[in-house]
Amino acid sequence: MPSPRAIVTLLILLVIAALIGGGVWQQSRIDAAKNATRSAENRLRAVEGERDTAREETRLARENVRVVTKYVDRVETVYVAGKTITKEIPVYVTPEADAACTVPLGFVRIHDAAAANTPPEPAPGDPDAPAAGIALSAVAETVADNYTQYHALGEQLIGLQDYVRTSCPAAQASP
Repeated sequence: MPSPRAIVTLLILLVIAALIGGGVWQQSRIDAAKNATRSAENRLRAVEGERDTAREETRLARENVRVVTKYVDRVETVYVAGKTITKEIPVYVTPEADAACTVPLGFVRIHDAAAANTPPEPAPGDPDAPAAGIALSAVAETVADNYTQYHALGEQLIGLQDYVRTSCPAAQASP
């Protein structure tokens, strides 16, 4: 039979082994909890980043709607004014004025070159010759349409500038 001293020693060794095993097990639980906490914090930071991005995108979308609506309204106003002007051409350029004024071929060539943004080609023939079928009222209509398009593009540029100013922080910092 083993001696009581051996039994006590064996029990002490078992208690020490149990304490060591329990400590190792507890430490693994602590490490797992720390890893889970780190993982949760990383997920939280990612979700907060997504939330902040979504808020910024929502803010920009709301501003874009305002800018686009404002731009569309201004362009629509330009086109309405252009149609009104074109409709008034017969009042201001009468058939008598059409008959009295011949539009020279040289004018038509220089106008067309300016519209195409190209230098005019040398004119074969007399630049003062009347352009076939071009009435003064047609010139007025073309000029009115060109200016309408010019003003519409100007409003488009203003809208784009407003958009850049509101959506790009670097553009707001510039003088």
